[in-house]
Amino acid sequence: MTNDNRQAELNNQLWNAANALRGHVDASIFKDYILAMLFLKYISDLYNKEKTDIIAKFGDDKENLERKLKQSRFYLEPGCSFYDLYEMRDSEGFGADINKALNKIEDINKEKLEGIFQSIDFASEAKLGKKEKKNPMLKNIFEAFSTIDLDICDQDLVGNSYMFLIEKFASESGKKAGEYFTPAVVSSLLAQLASAKEGDRILDPACGSGGLLLLAGKEVPNNNYALYGQESVGTTYNLARMNMFLHQKDSAEIHWGDSLRSPGFIENDKLMQFDLVLANPPFSLDQWGADELGNDVYNRFNRGLPPKSKGDYAFISHMLASAKKYSGRVAVIVPHGVLFRGSSEGRIRTSIIEENLLDTVIGLPANLFQTTGIPVAILIFDRSREKGGAREAETDVLFIDASKEYKANKNQNTLEYKHITRILETYRERKVENRFSHMASIEEIKENDYNLNIPRYVD
Repeated sequence: MTNDNRQAELNNQLWNAANALRGHVDASIFKDYILAMLFLKYISDLYNKEKTDIIAKFGDDKENLERKLKQSRFYLEPGCSFYDLYEMRDSEGFGADINKALNKIEDINKEKLEGIFQSIDFASEAKLGKKEKKNPMLKNIFEAFSTIDLDICDQDLVGNSYMFLIEKFASESGKKAGEYFTPAVVSSLLAQLASAKEGDRILDPACGSGGLLLLAGKEVPNNNYALYGQESVGTTYNLARMNMFLHQKDSAEIHWGDSLRSPGFIENDKLMQFDLVLANPPFSLDQWGADELGNDVYNRFNRGLPPKSKGDYAFISHMLASAKKYSGRVAVIVPHGVLFRGSSEGRIRTSIIEENLLDTVIGLPANLFQTTGIPVAILIFDRSREKGGAREAETDVLFIDASKEYKANKNQNTLEYKHITRILETYRERKVENRFSHMASIEEIKENDYNLNIPRYVD
């Protein structure tokens, strides 16, 4: 069986297992339980495999056997694994039994897994219903997962299936999906545009479930890169942590918190500096922290303070401040208003352009996201263009109008391979093409009063 076939089979098995909850619980809730169950089954299968290998090697040497077992990637005490819980599935207090086992797993693997299940309560009547409804449902989930083997050689398959489930849940959740998911085709395009390089330190300050970070890392031909993410929503933060473990990125650092009010990556009392910063921040976030951050200790808003009701330039300012001086790159998805809104946003935009940080503006089609039908843009900034950087002599800005590059679907548009390829080739080769792309000089942008609305440049 080919890897593609195995992937499709595993995806199908997991989605069928997920349907044990579907219809009984809201999609935005049942995703947390199913993804936690996938993670529990994964670490249980992984531990069983490691245990079998260790026993084969050490046999009756109990002292060495126990020591090696505790050095496993994830150590599971007796009674805590998926299989132990499966045997307890007819228990009247099954939900509480699951919670107890997950708490033990966190405690024994504290350095890696502390708090990873904290947002999920398998005994919750408020979310899952009374025990007459809840217990049969939990039993069905365990029975469905018991037939799925996650002890497979190609561990990428499991990580890919996790992302598949997140995408399926996002399509079920509609507008609630925005806090944890960016459509895979948009994430893939952004990651390829960002073009991570060997040795890069990569940050996503609004990382959601972590998919964009993982795709950015895939652009590096080996594992010589480091991933960092921050997420403000607790349940989503833990989804991102699980995602990293399922993709064998155990060294990835994911922080829980608000990147604007309380940035998680600090070195020597200053913002940690990154080679690449990329994100799909929440669009036009209201009450993002303007009242608290007027005198920001990290000086992120030296170009001006964005309006209270629109946090787009707050995230852009944070990302630029987190990118290494003279070399760091930033790629960010924004609503079109960022290109032309005036007042404080106009002043910030003018300052960024005058500092020669803006490299490329790409307009995408409407209706690519579950959360909104509006068209969005990708902005790429390059700090090597600032004074003293290797590209300081390059002052033109590339505009790409890809608003018509899409395949129309019933509920949501998508980008196909040919659309992504055309955008990438135009960006990488700095191509100028009639009605698709234009290279604008700084003088031309000034003449347009620093308005970046794409039709002004690409007719």
